[in-house]
Amino acid sequence: MALTTAQLQTLKTAINGNPTWAAYPQTSDGYTDLAAALNKAAAPAFIVWRSSVSIRETGQAFNGTEWAGMTTANHTRLQTVAQYLADGYNASLADVRAMFNDIWSGAGGANTRTALLALWKRGATEAEKILASGTGSDATPATLGYEGAISYQDVQAARSS
Repeated sequence: MALTTAQLQTLKTAINGNPTWAAYPQTSDGYTDLAAALNKAAAPAFIVWRSSVSIRETGQAFNGTEWAGMTTANHTRLQTVAQYLADGYNASLADVRAMFNDIWSGAGGANTRTALLALWKRGATEAEKILASGTGSDATPATLGYEGAISYQDVQAARSS
């Protein structure tokens, strides 16, 4: 996915505001090395909501005892979710998280809700952190504005924008 003009400007501002990043030479090797630095895990950790979670990963987070004790209605809801979201789902959407929390509501779903919450989060890279919105804490993860690795061409475009 190509970075927008606004994202390139935000990236440029972040690069110029960090003396280590700003010191990378504006050459092919410099752009490549800076892209590698920006694609490393953010330090300190910056937590974001995952935008793609598979049904398989989700099922593996379920607590077996809680699953066995689930009501028939919630079991049916869960089967419907698995059918319609077979290709995965975006956990950064509050209503999607709320849906799973509703299915696993009550004391009999506490362990599964905790496991799902952990599943729905991940650490961002430096570049993702720069382009995310939100606090990035474990309690309040940020939402990604761009996801994935940036290329040396992205860095070159940002530095020359």
